[in-house]
Amino acid sequence: MSLDPDLAAFITEVEASRGRPVWELTIPEARAQMRALRVDSVRPEDVVPVGDVTDVLVDDLPARVYRPAGVEGPVPTVVYFHGGGWFRGDIDTHDQVVRRLVRDTGAVHVSVGYRLAPEDPWPAAPDDAVRAIRWVAERLADLGGSGLLAVAGDSAGGNLAAIATQELRGEVDIAAQLLIYPATDLLGHHPSKDEFASGFMLSRAMTDWINTQYFSGDAPAPGDWRHSPLHGDLAGLPPAVVATAECDLLRDEGEAYAAALAAAGVRVDAVRHAGMIHGFMDQGHVSPAAAAATRDVNRRFAELLASVG
Repeated sequence: MSLDPDLAAFITEVEASRGRPVWELTIPEARAQMRALRVDSVRPEDVVPVGDVTDVLVDDLPARVYRPAGVEGPVPTVVYFHGGGWFRGDIDTHDQVVRRLVRDTGAVHVSVGYRLAPEDPWPAAPDDAVRAIRWVAERLADLGGSGLLAVAGDSAGGNLAAIATQELRGEVDIAAQLLIYPATDLLGHHPSKDEFASGFMLSRAMTDWINTQYFSGDAPAPGDWRHSPLHGDLAGLPPAVVATAECDLLRDEGEAYAAALAAAGVRVDAVRHAGMIHGFMDQGHVSPAAAAATRDVNRRFAELLASVG
């Protein structure tokens, strides 16, 4: 299937408005660019309603707790990590994504902001993800109340969710994971990195530049699972939904992670969304197909949470 035509038009519009590529911007300019697209453009009438939203600190990290509307009794608690290439994005840029998940799953979600590169390069972000999950795990009775803890994230956030799940195995009881177009092999090569190297929002030039920001501190070993979870020990991990986009350079490494999980004996619901691009979870306002794909991801995660509850 070819690229969704509504997303093709969206890409043309966004690229025309961006002007310079991200690697020619200052870090504040690049962050402001993402906020303009994902925060400033959201009209009040388009905000997805949920039961309650409270800003909190999770072990000194900025976070936002979302409670579902019309749900009585204990529910699962999900720790969510936003995307943005580990150098931009925050709990505001992914507010709508999390609101839809809360609405569609009926679970409490704790969206966590982590330290960003280049000010705080790797491994600051995975370290923050681990301590955030520990903090939430100690407070389940006050959050969702059911005792069931899950993790979720998109792109860079999917990477962090996968890494933290591996690191906390045997320490924290994580019942399920949702990984949305996750980065799982940052320094590896996969065919989709060539097939969708340019013209699909997230480009190979951008990911190469992102790596220089993220790894501006310690020099990483190529196969270190604490930045590339595909290279970790996957046995005994919780069941997962792994959602990828057909027209995304991260597609193959996300699908490789799903296959590796399955090979390790982990129950996996892997789905490739036809015609979609990286970031489709926040593109339903321009593409009915992206809205449908988002509902599908959320439904699969809701079903996984129900099955482990």
